[in-house]
Amino acid sequence: MLTLICRHFVACASAYYALIAIMLLSLVPTLSLTPPGEHLTQITAKDFITVHTRNTPTTYYEGRQGPTGFEYELMHRFADYLGVSLNLNARHHPESVLPAVRESGDLGAAALPLLPNPSGIYYTRPIIQMQPLVVYRRGLNGISEPSDLVGLELGTLSEAGTSEALRDLQNRHPTLSWKESHELEVAELLARVENGTLDAAVIFEHQFRLNRLFFPNVERGFILGDPLSMAWAVPSGRGLGLLEAANHFLQDLQESGTLDRLVSRYFGHDDYLEYVGTRTFLDHLDARLPRYTDLFQQSARETGFDWKLLAAVGYQESHWDPDAVSPTGVRGLMMLTNPTASEMGVSDRTDPAQSIDGGARYLRSIKERLPESITGDDRLFMAMAAYNVGLGHLYDARKIAEMRGGNPDSWVDVRAALPLLQQREWHSQTRHGYARGGEPVIYVRNIRRYYEMIEYVERSRQQFFQLEQTPVNDDPLLLFELVPPLN
Repeated sequence: MLTLICRHFVACASAYYALIAIMLLSLVPTLSLTPPGEHLTQITAKDFITVHTRNTPTTYYEGRQGPTGFEYELMHRFADYLGVSLNLNARHHPESVLPAVRESGDLGAAALPLLPNPSGIYYTRPIIQMQPLVVYRRGLNGISEPSDLVGLELGTLSEAGTSEALRDLQNRHPTLSWKESHELEVAELLARVENGTLDAAVIFEHQFRLNRLFFPNVERGFILGDPLSMAWAVPSGRGLGLLEAANHFLQDLQESGTLDRLVSRYFGHDDYLEYVGTRTFLDHLDARLPRYTDLFQQSARETGFDWKLLAAVGYQESHWDPDAVSPTGVRGLMMLTNPTASEMGVSDRTDPAQSIDGGARYLRSIKERLPESITGDDRLFMAMAAYNVGLGHLYDARKIAEMRGGNPDSWVDVRAALPLLQQREWHSQTRHGYARGGEPVIYVRNIRRYYEMIEYVERSRQQFFQLEQTPVNDDPLLLFELVPPLN
């Protein structure tokens, strides 16, 4: 669904990799007499690989259902690829990872920027691109170019790659000054922008995508400099076996499309945050959804749907308002019509329990009535469209899709046909006639977006709960070191 976003992040262009390969070769010193597979053999013999990482939403954290995070997914898959167990050391900040890899680790996987001349380290092939980005506190005006940063309380993380972008900028703007921290992580940095301790910060764009929901008072500013590459680090002087295995693994992940899917899952949310309305959605997520979560989960167990999907339908219908009423008399949290309520045995459409139960069973009944030739996600998306526009109009759109040479069992083709129900030349050839066919297209799109956002927030909430429980330093700037102007 988010292929364009994935392509923006994943460093997949052959020319780009050719340049990186040249850089990587320049980083690898002349080999000693160390057997090429010594390190990898040691890992296989001990039956586990030790990975040094960081406890952040973009790398690794403990979610509600166990360990998760973008790089955790990669580490875990790599350990399986090697046929060994995964042993994590997540007690790191950016500047402590490489020393640990040099001294005692097998691998460093911690959003590491691929930088030249790393003593005692080999880097793998690039995993994704990381674009430095300026973010700032809502209410500050005119933060749109580098010169606007002069005089601001500006912060970033040490040794994470973003400080290098600021140093390059300082060469052109000698009066620029900022603060660096080797103890904080990105979410903590954004919290200081949110509460006014800092005016602005420099982080990576994908980090902003992942954290943005939780910091609605932090605005996107402008990109800063050229993108860097995220890579893994392995110790040098112990052979190239592990490096080669990691490179083969990452290449396979890229060529199979798995890397694209992981990037989409973890970082593919920013394109619809503005549409949803971040602040409103978060307010409703915190204030309204908890009242009905148990009801959605109960209905999910009875109907076989994911409860978060049912919650997404409810948000699209009413913003989780049990007293919602449309101008046409559709009513309740799941916005049931009188005939639908009667069919589902719902006596009080404003009763949240009855509405959620009735809406879930109605969606299931639609899904069950669709032709068996419609399968997988196509079946689910068409059922949701019919929930909005009615089964008759959905069948008409399937007919139009077929008339246009498309596949009536494919949501992509039916989605393209639905808006044609608004045009006489097409709806005059159907059984049920005119319909506002553009609405179910938007309806399904929105539900898919709401579902992914609810899933993301549920997956990430524990990480940010831990952040909120971290004691706050009385002087939050004590955790920073000042980088003074050049003049």
